Amino acid sequence: MSKTLAHAYRLGAAAGFLALSAVAPVLASTKANAPAPAQTRALMSSRDMAPSAPILVRVFKKESVLEVWKQTRAGKYELLKSFPICRWSGQLGPKRREGDRQAPEGFYSVGPKQMNPNSQFHLSFDIGYPNAFDRAHGGTGAYLMVHGQCTSSGCFAMTDAQIEEVYALARDAFAGGQRAFQFQSFPFRMTAENIARHRSDANIAFWRQLKVGYDHFEATRAEPRVSVAGGRYAFEPGDAQAGPNVLANRETEEQRIAKLVEDGAASVRTTYSDGGMNAIFRALAARNEPRAR
Repeated sequence: MSKTLAHAYRLGAAAGFLALSAVAPVLASTKANAPAPAQTRALMSSRDMAPSAPILVRVFKKESVLEVWKQTRAGKYELLKSFPICRWSGQLGPKRREGDRQAPEGFYSVGPKQMNPNSQFHLSFDIGYPNAFDRAHGGTGAYLMVHGQCTSSGCFAMTDAQIEEVYALARDAFAGGQRAFQFQSFPFRMTAENIARHRSDANIAFWRQLKVGYDHFEATRAEPRVSVAGGRYAFEPGDAQAGPNVLANRETEEQRIAKLVEDGAASVRTTYSDGGMNAIFRALAARNEPRAR
């Protein structure tokens, strides 16, 4: 993000924290305090989720999808809604330095102070880049966000209606007592097939680290505990009783990757001119392009 936008973000985020902490109450009719759509509230009810229950967000660049997961009353996370991403920039792979136009990959934490109701991009939240892993590898830059207005220079851009809904879900979770929600950003769905396909990419060692955390969540439906040791991600199951399941799942996934490679699964490297967008938005963009005469 540019220094000018970063300064604007700092000012907006400061105001956002005041609003969220009720020091400066905002009318309920404003965009930052609009309720989640009735259809989404009905979906929560049908899945035994309290509106104030914790959330977890996952992003997949290649598929251009943002998922909001929510904790059920039984204590496990279930997928609530998937949102097509309007635009993300850069390539598959982590963000390394300020100005590289890369949307970050990794495990991040988003708290109330990172919510910005006065964003230049309708509404936004800072995902928390750089985290401890990024800093250990010399990562520079700041204020990488999920925001509205469908345009990106290193962030994840949504439509204004989408960011209003995601913002509302986060706001309600904070009001319910969640101190921060985990934001997991991946290059693609971390399946054995995708790891085997991208095994020749320069980022594969990093992606295999991310897959460990991905597999923890897939096996337990609980937020993995994330730390950084020796410049590498380390994960522990969010559900202490799920250790054996996590280990069994990890072993199965490693065996599947090895078998796919042994059987000659194609190796590819996906590149972009400057990021991507969900197929829904690509189709809309193509429809609006001027036709050749």
